[in-house]
Amino acid sequence: MQDDGFFGEDVAKAYDRDHGHTDPETLLATVETLRELASDGTALEFAVGTGRIALPLHERGVKVKGIELSKAMVAELCKKKNGAAIDVTIGDMTTTRLQDRFSLVFLVFNTIDNLTSQEAQIACFKNASAHLIPGGRFLIETQVPPIQNVQFGETKRAFDLSPDHWGIDEFDIATQNYTSHHIWTKNGSPSRLSVPFRYVWPSELDLMAQLAGLGFEHRWSDWNRAPFTLHSRSHISVWRKPTV
Repeated sequence: MQDDGFFGEDVAKAYDRDHGHTDPETLLATVETLRELASDGTALEFAVGTGRIALPLHERGVKVKGIELSKAMVAELCKKKNGAAIDVTIGDMTTTRLQDRFSLVFLVFNTIDNLTSQEAQIACFKNASAHLIPGGRFLIETQVPPIQNVQFGETKRAFDLSPDHWGIDEFDIATQNYTSHHIWTKNGSPSRLSVPFRYVWPSELDLMAQLAGLGFEHRWSDWNRAPFTLHSRSHISVWRKPTV
C-alpha cells in the first residue's frame, strides 16, 4: 500500500478545516493567475491534495491533472463536486512521470518545503521541467524563510496561538531543516502533529531552476502580483522552459 506519509486519513479528513482557509478574493486571484499562465489550457499540480486549487481551476476551463503521494488526500478530493474530473496519479512529485506534457506545472502552499533535502527539491524541479512543453512554466508558491524573526542562537518560534491551535516551528539553521509542531483542541480533546520540512531561499530556488533547464520569469509577493521586496513574507515564483 502506498505510504501516505504525514497526510494519512485523520489529517486528510481535517485538512480543509485546519489548513484550507483561503479567502474568496485570494482564491480568485490564485486561480486567475494560474489560468493565465496555463497558456494552452493544460496544467499539472504537484501535491494536488484535496483539490483546494485544482477544482476551481478546472471550473475555469483548465484541464488539470495531479500527482499526489497521499491516497487519503485524494479520497477527500474525490468526495467533492467535480472531484472525479481531476485525474490524479498516486506518486512522489520528485520521481513520478506522466506521459502528458503541460503548459503549466505548479506547486503551492509552501509544499516545496515538504521535501526535506536539497537533492529532493532539485529532483522536483527536474521532474517539473520534464513535464513541460517548450515555453511552459513551473510555478511555486512558498514562504520566505522566517528565520529572520528568530533571535541569534534561538531554535524555536511560535507562529500561532489561538483558542483551538498552538503552532511552534523548531529550526536547525545548519541544515535548513525545521519541524512544525501543531496542537489542536477540538471538543476539549487535544491532538498533536509534528511535520518535518526544509526551508529554501528564493535565490536557491533560482539555482535549482537553472539546473533543471528553466529560466527565471516572475517573482511576486502575493497572488495579486505585488512586487517582491525585502519585506515580503512569501513569494510566487515562475520559471520558464526555453522554446528551443
